[in-house]
Amino acid sequence: MSLTILKDITLKVLNPRRGESADRRENHRFLVSPILHFTCVALTTLTATVGCRQDMHDQPKYEAFEASTFFQDGRASRPLVPGTVARGQLREDTHLYEGTIGGKPAETFPFRVTLQVLQRGQERYNIYCTPCHDRIGSGEGMVVRRGFRRPPSYHLDRLRQAPPGYFYDVITNGFGAMQDYSAQIPVRDRWAIVAYVRALQLSQNAALSDVPEEERRSLQAGAKQ
Repeated sequence: MSLTILKDITLKVLNPRRGESADRRENHRFLVSPILHFTCVALTTLTATVGCRQDMHDQPKYEAFEASTFFQDGRASRPLVPGTVARGQLREDTHLYEGTIGGKPAETFPFRVTLQVLQRGQERYNIYCTPCHDRIGSGEGMVVRRGFRRPPSYHLDRLRQAPPGYFYDVITNGFGAMQDYSAQIPVRDRWAIVAYVRALQLSQNAALSDVPEEERRSLQAGAKQ
């Protein structure tokens, strides 16, 4: 029942028209009585609920970066205890996480390089590195062809002789015009990319003697045909 109809019935009960029968007035009272009772109960419940809601919203607590007179430095937000390390962020293995051993770029990989690691490295390399370094690492990627600064080729003697830790550091921290990819590429994937870069360097500078004997025979047989 709408509030307008309720209002009309209430006025008729409280202000009966002259000549209106007692039965008709009683009918009006019969309709209004339960409605008024329900309305009163609802309003009482709503008032109590609103009161609780305000208490919940106005809790005595500090918001982030709010000022405080309780602490000497005047800040509600407290600094971390010195030496605090987030769970999973201890990273004591500098070889794995920093690419260094004794403060120098690591000459080795922190885990065994398998075919699966190389395949993962190839996948990540094709996603993140080929736009600048192209598919074979010569530095002629698509963005370079469109005017971006050309990176050095991986096949220069200087980079062929660079240790794996050097490449890991460049991926992690960036170098020159290259941004760092620490946010985009997880630690182990960075090493996988480095392993694949080593495979690219080998592929472009390999000698026949580097090929396993069985594969060498197959290549020589194919060449004769």
